Amino acid sequence: MQPVPEDWHRGLVVVAHPDDIEYGAAAAIARWTAQGKDIRYVLATSGEAGIAGLHPRESGPIREEEERRSAAVVGVSQVEFLGYPDGRLVESLDLRRDLAAAIRRHRPDMVVTAHFGGTWGPGQPNSADHRALGRSVLDAAADAANEWIFPELGERGLPPWRGVRWVAVNTMQPTHAVDVTDTVDRAVLSLTEHARYLEALSDIPVGKQARAQVEAVTAPHPGFEADRAVGFDLYYFE
Repeated sequence: MQPVPEDWHRGLVVVAHPDDIEYGAAAAIARWTAQGKDIRYVLATSGEAGIAGLHPRESGPIREEEERRSAAVVGVSQVEFLGYPDGRLVESLDLRRDLAAAIRRHRPDMVVTAHFGGTWGPGQPNSADHRALGRSVLDAAADAANEWIFPELGERGLPPWRGVRWVAVNTMQPTHAVDVTDTVDRAVLSLTEHARYLEALSDIPVGKQARAQVEAVTAPHPGFEADRAVGFDLYYFE
């Protein structure tokens, strides 16, 4: 288990829904912003279909605001929502183009996304949105560097960006890890900002839900010397 490289300045985190970052990688984001790195978020949807009994017209703005507050807790001020329909993401050229455009706008060295494998574990299927988004992020990182795949982006003033060095996937079977021993508490506070969402999931107090989730995803990794760590599968684009 190797450490995730940290010799970079700007990171772009791309996920499907509000809370996807906080359920997995927020402790790593908090570490990186504390190092002075410029981290920005792009979310494909507003998570508007995520709260049972609350109409998407009401849920979407609530979830967007919760995500902005969550981001601020870990030092992120730029949060974009692409407006795709929650629960209906597909691997499409439109999605690839919009993600490539986001990469060209923000010009990151590191792109981070969430687990997009078929399952979370035996008998636990991953969502269609997660599967579609993660695969599209990998494609878009290459698309962003190619002037001919989406030439209309160049016409819109977004020239190719060939600066992506890695895509780090917050996966179930990591090859690399980040020491987050000092940032677990900030990650808990970040997830706690999704209060309306968490209240709809369980009667367990929001703070306890957040603490349990963050402690689960920052458990020590075999072969990596840290009391708490977040794991990633690293794809190289150099």
